Amino acid sequence: MLCQFNFKNFRSYKDDAAIDMRATSSELFADSLIVGEDDSQKYLPVAAVFGTNAGGKSNALKALWALISLIIKPINVLSNTPIYENFPCIPFEFDDKSRYEPTEFEIYFREKSKASESETEYEYRYCISVKNRVILSESLYRKKTAKNSRKTCVFERETEKAEEEDKYVTNIALGPCIKKDVNNTMSVDAVRENIPYLSFLAIAYNLEPINTAMRFFNNCLAVNYANRDMERYFLLKNEQLRGEVLEKMQGMGINISGIEIERPEKNSNNIKVYFDHIVNNNVYKLASFEESDGTQKLFSVMPYVCSSLRNGSLLIVDELDAKLHPMVLRHIIMLFKNKEINKNGAQIIFTSHDVSIMKSSVLRTDEIWFACKKDDESSDIYSLSELRDENGNKISPNTAYDKQYLEGRYGADPVFKSMEEY
Repeated sequence: MLCQFNFKNFRSYKDDAAIDMRATSSELFADSLIVGEDDSQKYLPVAAVFGTNAGGKSNALKALWALISLIIKPINVLSNTPIYENFPCIPFEFDDKSRYEPTEFEIYFREKSKASESETEYEYRYCISVKNRVILSESLYRKKTAKNSRKTCVFERETEKAEEEDKYVTNIALGPCIKKDVNNTMSVDAVRENIPYLSFLAIAYNLEPINTAMRFFNNCLAVNYANRDMERYFLLKNEQLRGEVLEKMQGMGINISGIEIERPEKNSNNIKVYFDHIVNNNVYKLASFEESDGTQKLFSVMPYVCSSLRNGSLLIVDELDAKLHPMVLRHIIMLFKNKEINKNGAQIIFTSHDVSIMKSSVLRTDEIWFACKKDDESSDIYSLSELRDENGNKISPNTAYDKQYLEGRYGADPVFKSMEEY
């Protein structure tokens, strides 16, 4: 479960930025919140990011996925697992200082250790600093979520440029929870300057603190519309998931009775998908590419949605609303806010332009986020719960969020200068 994500100097974000999934004290949709087992800390199942084009919405999600893919890519390469698109750590370019500084990530997340029959939940803090693909610093800390638990170090890493050209010196300090099981001398010599030490430990050792942390990153999902391989991978690998996708699509008014997969050759990527339609008691097959754009988009998203809900994982979707009816979009959001369906604490973070969901009947103020450009062309991201009205009060749930947003009161609205002059 994601608790908080902080980042700096990534693409259009020059200064410190954060996406915080910790719930505020609002009672709206209180029964939808994810509650910590040991400390009763409450977290959001949904975060929706709005804002103008080129405001930084997508870059905020890319920052999160850049961190996740940085960690899981070395493992996926070795295991021959389908690899998601990864985003390089490009710094803010419109500043002579920032463009030569590292990109920084910090993430807090919770995951249960499965080392014993009684599962123990831990909260992790992972930090990494990257410049020109070289990892300058990295650290992992964790603590039990039970009250009065103390934070302990798993490892710390620092990398410096050696006197020899293109050579780096890596210094690693191991925490007591892994020190006795790790050959530190071998680790320092073997780890490359562009590979996270977290990934290296996951590959080279079987360590409970590392395995638990990696479970969070490995379970994270991101929808990539340009690459359908993962969608097909899900469907082919798990027939039960295929049934869940069918059920959810039928529940959204899509008139299909079955999903069929054809793979002419055993090891071929030439996979064809057909939808069954029952018309006048007759069954007709229609290739997926012949379906409407909306059905194709929904079919691209739903395997990820169903997998996220089943595993209690984080799902990241850019432009979730594109080509989807507003009621379908609302339905997907409500899947994550329904505790009877979202039993395992799944979360979804997505970008959208559809203001029809910007209502207290769909989202809490802390679930509504805005991304905008500042005067220096850098981006900023903030929650509606952080804003105050003209009287200095928090934005009321009775407020017409969508109307005030389009009126420009929240600062992330598009400004058309030619229209203003007209």
